[in-house]
Amino acid sequence: MKGLLCILVIISFQSCKNKIETDKTLGASDIKFIRSLGLLNDNENVIKFYSEYKKRVAGNFFTNKRISKYWIDERDATKNKICSTYYYEIKSIDTIYFAGSTYCPYMLITKTDNSEYKVCVEGTKQEIRNFFEEAISTWTKNRLIN
Repeated sequence: MKGLLCILVIISFQSCKNKIETDKTLGASDIKFIRSLGLLNDNENVIKFYSEYKKRVAGNFFTNKRISKYWIDERDATKNKICSTYYYEIKSIDTIYFAGSTYCPYMLITKTDNSEYKVCVEGTKQEIRNFFEEAISTWTKNRLIN
């Protein structure tokens, strides 16, 4: 039990220093890693990015073409989760600003096939609002482009 508490405290401190980033603030190695996951093409730019842990483990972001998230389990690759949806494949985006005391605010992405996933983000209330509003605005402008 004591070990679990220590892990939670470490993760909490790690996530506290994470911030919302853009393609200008992400490092070249971060962009290369996202490309290696198949989540970024040559003609695509990350607009906003957030990691709730380490960038090599977790990422939530949107580009000029899609919304994506990934979780790479460092111990068990069968637990990896990669979700990515081009704007024309998104049916709806719902925003959850308060998801309880232990969860990040998130956007619930519903695809045209009715499958869903969450894109999480932390920051100030205004930073979270800006992330959500810019993602929805980008989707609205690009959802009819295939």
